[in-house]
Amino acid sequence: MSFSTKMLLISAVVIIGICLIIGIIGVILLLPPQTSGATPPPVTSAPGNSWYQVYFTSPIFPDKIADHHGGLDENLTAFINTAQTSVDMAIYQLDLPNVTQAILDAKKRGATVRVVTDIDILNDAKENPSFKQFQAAGITVIGGNTSGIMHNKFVVVDKAAVWLGSWNFTTNDTYRYNNNGLSIQSKELAQNYTATFEKMFVDKKFAGQRKAGGTTSKLTINGITIENYFAPEDKVVDKIVPRLQAAGQKIDFMAYSFTEDKIGQAILARAGAGVTVRGVFENTGSETQFSEYSGMKKAGLDVWQDGNPYLMHHKVFVIDDKTVILGSFNFSVNANTDNDENLLIVDDPALAAQFTAEFGRVYATAKNPPKK
Repeated sequence: MSFSTKMLLISAVVIIGICLIIGIIGVILLLPPQTSGATPPPVTSAPGNSWYQVYFTSPIFPDKIADHHGGLDENLTAFINTAQTSVDMAIYQLDLPNVTQAILDAKKRGATVRVVTDIDILNDAKENPSFKQFQAAGITVIGGNTSGIMHNKFVVVDKAAVWLGSWNFTTNDTYRYNNNGLSIQSKELAQNYTATFEKMFVDKKFAGQRKAGGTTSKLTINGITIENYFAPEDKVVDKIVPRLQAAGQKIDFMAYSFTEDKIGQAILARAGAGVTVRGVFENTGSETQFSEYSGMKKAGLDVWQDGNPYLMHHKVFVIDDKTVILGSFNFSVNANTDNDENLLIVDDPALAAQFTAEFGRVYATAKNPPKK
């Protein structure tokens, strides 16, 4: 082979190699960027990417004091510890030492601390030690509602963030009962809760004494639509029923108390129209003539009495895997007309996914309860 022929072959090889390298580089540049790891980020708990956080209790039977750690009490304590200027708490029951201490510490830091509870709780020596500690520290505690109960469970920090849900701030609610808590960073939502709190704390208006107004019922937070209502002034049942009537595929629910016929009838109607309905009722009271359980069971709906030997305390609907209805509001006439309550309706598939997972846990326990 001549020298010139060898040089031509070498040149061809070099050119082909260069083309291959350029092609590979081009393919790499066209590929989408890859994140480390194959697991997608958490729905709501990714650091710096979350304006709300969801918490659920994890009851263990039989209950042991050794298991009393890592619960919602620690999450709420951390939430209160962020307060710099103010803490408003409206809570039906409170006996958790760490939450009590967090409120006292906020007062010591110079934050304005205000507390509302139920009048019967405040006057009950077995129920009021934490509230008496507050009073001894110079924190004003207002007890109210002589017609029903002050049943709210919310905290507003610095008029910028809200904690709410089904969870009372007690050991039982934290480590024995099924409950949920939700913290939301939103000045707009905090304004609603502050306005309602002040009607109770400043104006001493509870339940039917309180007039609607001063709140924005429909909000958009980070692109998510939220409806926020307070009972009894906002006629909450009339807000829940249309959402259930609009269900197209599925309704899941967990109900501590479910005696409101309007809501029950709406569910039965959607089931009759082909919507899949699954539900778990708290055992206590579910077999009375007032409960919606027997009517749904007779209609062939996939409903169960819960399997927690203590209590299933949720008050939640999940509709079509995208809408969550939650809060302190039981599905009862008393909640709608006599008690002080709050409710959120959140249109967010990510939040719905977390509550659907919780429903799955409660549903599984209802079908296969632990042996007592």
